[in-house]
Amino acid sequence: MFGKRGSDGFGKGGAGAGTVSPAPSPAAVAPQRPAPTLEPADEPISRQQVAPPSMQAPASPAARRRPARTQDYYDTKSQVFSALIDTIDLSQLAKLDGESAREEIRDIVNDIITIKNFAMSISEQEELLEDICNDVLGFGPLEPLLARDDIADIMVNGAGQTFIEVNGKTIESEIRFRDNSQLLSICQRIVSQVGRRVDESSPICDARLPDGSRVNVIAPPLAIDGPALTIRKFKKDKLNLDQLVKFGAITPEGAQVLQIIGRVRCNVVISGGTGSGKTTLLNCLTGYIDTDERVITCEDTAELQLQQPHVVRLETRPPNIEGEGEITMRDLVKNCLRMRPERIIVGEVRGSEVFDLLQAMNTGHDGSMGTIHANTPRECLSRMESMIAMGGFTLPAKTVREIIAGSVDVVIQAARLRDGSRRITHITEVIGMEGDVIVTQDLMRYEIEGEDHNGKIVGRHVSTGIGKPHFWDRARYYNEERRLAAALDAMEQKTKGA
Repeated sequence: MFGKRGSDGFGKGGAGAGTVSPAPSPAAVAPQRPAPTLEPADEPISRQQVAPPSMQAPASPAARRRPARTQDYYDTKSQVFSALIDTIDLSQLAKLDGESAREEIRDIVNDIITIKNFAMSISEQEELLEDICNDVLGFGPLEPLLARDDIADIMVNGAGQTFIEVNGKTIESEIRFRDNSQLLSICQRIVSQVGRRVDESSPICDARLPDGSRVNVIAPPLAIDGPALTIRKFKKDKLNLDQLVKFGAITPEGAQVLQIIGRVRCNVVISGGTGSGKTTLLNCLTGYIDTDERVITCEDTAELQLQQPHVVRLETRPPNIEGEGEITMRDLVKNCLRMRPERIIVGEVRGSEVFDLLQAMNTGHDGSMGTIHANTPRECLSRMESMIAMGGFTLPAKTVREIIAGSVDVVIQAARLRDGSRRITHITEVIGMEGDVIVTQDLMRYEIEGEDHNGKIVGRHVSTGIGKPHFWDRARYYNEERRLAAALDAMEQKTKGA
């Protein structure tokens, strides 16, 4: 169909009278994207806009929703895509970096449009160019969603249905895939970047995108209606406690207390439900770790974004196709103890590794942190006890509670409220034992007072009146007792004045 684009370029010989004028071949460098996988053009699919008007007009141009495509658009895309396959040389394309490869594809597609004399407006041509580049080099229909910084989660339920979470609310997106084969191909492209695979023999996989966003894929035959892809996006700008104050997740005084807790090396467990912001809060607390401390992180999928210079990041490994080679979270935590850590950060505690983390907290690794799924601070402590029992440890219940009480200093509870907002609902100290019961005290809690006319939850953070917390001596050791006293006094005065 098309002639060569040059002896050392991207074109390859084809039948037909027309020729594409040669374009200069960019210098080949190591590719930043995975080797491109060509996807056939999308089929026409009807789209239904279900988002409220406020969600339809994001601030950035990348966030702007596109109008529904017509049959003519998809026919044109199919023809251009077929011609591109006949023209492009993948072996040469794979040698280029992402930007150079994208420019080369745009040049070829523009030539194809000119030769075939398609009647297209400039905006339609730009949209077609972007779609084809995304299919060849990126993640296809997902690219517009990945470009939007206001999206927290992307949930693909098979080829025909995609939901997104914006401002704490889940809405349906207009994005669709051609079929389940295209969706599975994109899933395989994502997980292959971190050396993992997803197919019928290995249908469940956790992975991450280049920007650190967490990805989960479950494929047929386990997913009946087609591959299910879930992406927990990371914001480009890492949140800090000041921004959490701005969003109303915590008061300035409460944020000051959290800063001190992170600074004075309290052992912290962050508790909360799914999507409550546990990892975000953990990232915020790690921002107050001194730069001269050696920190080791252990995660199932690397998400934490520590800014300190002396950080070692570890990640678990699933078993291979023969069922061998698995490295569990407990293996990582146990190995941490041989790496001379000053702090151990466990991204998510969900099994018997809790026992090794508690042992580390209790043997000189002060300031260690982790997250646990639980709905209250008291339930968090009970879950830790249950996870130790499920790990096969045959210790008396009182002994297990003594280990927990002697290891954990503070439990911070995060919650996602029914209006989609996220709040830090408790800052709770673990005091010790009275008989067989772990004793705790709240420094601060969040009280819901009702909702406004827009359905938004109205509440306030209140002080419990504790003037001298249990970690006071630790704060004094780090010369932070005055700042801690001032924050607690300000919190109490604000509560009394409300």
